[in-house]
Amino acid sequence: MPSKPLEGAPAPVDGALPDAALAEVGTRPFGVYVHVPYCAARCGYCDFNTYTPAELGAGGQGGAASFVDSIATEARLARAVLGERELPVSTVFVGGGTPTLLPAADLAKVLRILDDTFGLLPGAEVTTEANPESVDLEALEHLRASGFTRISLGMQSARAHVLAALDRQHSPGRVADVVGWARRAGFDQLSLDLIYGAPGESETDWAASLDTVIGLEPNHVSAYALTVEEGTKLSRRVRRGELLEPDDDLLADRYLQADEAFTAAGLRNYEISNWSRGQDSWCRHNMGYWRGDDWWGLGPGAHSHVGGVRWWNVRHPVEYTTRVGAGRSPAAAREVLDPAARRVERVMLGVRLVEGLGVDALCERGLAAARVLVADGLVAGPELQAGRVTLTSRGRLLTDTVVRALLPD
Repeated sequence: MPSKPLEGAPAPVDGALPDAALAEVGTRPFGVYVHVPYCAARCGYCDFNTYTPAELGAGGQGGAASFVDSIATEARLARAVLGERELPVSTVFVGGGTPTLLPAADLAKVLRILDDTFGLLPGAEVTTEANPESVDLEALEHLRASGFTRISLGMQSARAHVLAALDRQHSPGRVADVVGWARRAGFDQLSLDLIYGAPGESETDWAASLDTVIGLEPNHVSAYALTVEEGTKLSRRVRRGELLEPDDDLLADRYLQADEAFTAAGLRNYEISNWSRGQDSWCRHNMGYWRGDDWWGLGPGAHSHVGGVRWWNVRHPVEYTTRVGAGRSPAAAREVLDPAARRVERVMLGVRLVEGLGVDALCERGLAAARVLVADGLVAGPELQAGRVTLTSRGRLLTDTVVRALLPD
């Protein structure tokens, strides 16, 4: 959840949705995102909506119990807004921040709240993000026993000096410990997150991180290029000349290095920044984002989408708690997407996936552009002939170029 405020139209105090949006409810999978905005310390590159104890002042996190109670209140508001129709939750993703700074018992309570309010589908995917230093075997066992099925672990690098450059708190060896504990706790689905292009990271460092990940044999890996976001500690250091901004060509080389290593190890790319050992290890919750499904975001700064309406909650935990405690929607603003905007999003997100984008989403000029992109080596020819736009490995590096071509003015 990026921390920058977004512009939009005022959101109704009661959270009500337009009839047209409600008419679509239940026609697509429904997920729930829960944003836990607490971190022990702020990483220099992070612009997410997070707060450290020092930033929140006296009382630190403001009390885990009050946070969970506020989540329960917003969940009841969501249930009222969406009506009485059956709407079981197919995926839950608890992100942050560092969700596992909350006691495992509180995360378990959040899951019970969602089950009581909406019902969880049998076999629902239930993920929590975790930092390596924020969990131990006991916590992981509690989470697994309470119904969590998937752990997404923020590894970022296997090199201590790279972790230090990113202001990460854990030691490299901690990741292997947590992976072992997660497996002992019964987690069959385990994802590791990496960041490439950090200051001081060499090609050898990146290769070491890739080798470490492959040796840990996760089901899923996410690898993201470091970006310099305005307002972060990293951006200030770059602006002062203390650090160099990541070079685009270097980032492209790092990406191709990762793709080659993961593919050789049996991890196949299914979305630009994500690899898995098979479709049963895809992150189903994130697939809902990329496919344009519906989800309700609970918590400070959380974003939601239902039937072409997108909204986002107020960011600060105190304001969030105050609003829901007063029986008001915590939404700060929203936007109603018209058909043209929904088509643009379908194209932008669909091309990211290995399953590709149906050519029915393109106008005639866009389809003509897709044929040119085949000749340029950015779109796969056989798949286009079969009616889908699918990126080549080179196309993944130039996704923005592809999207601009597919969406002519």
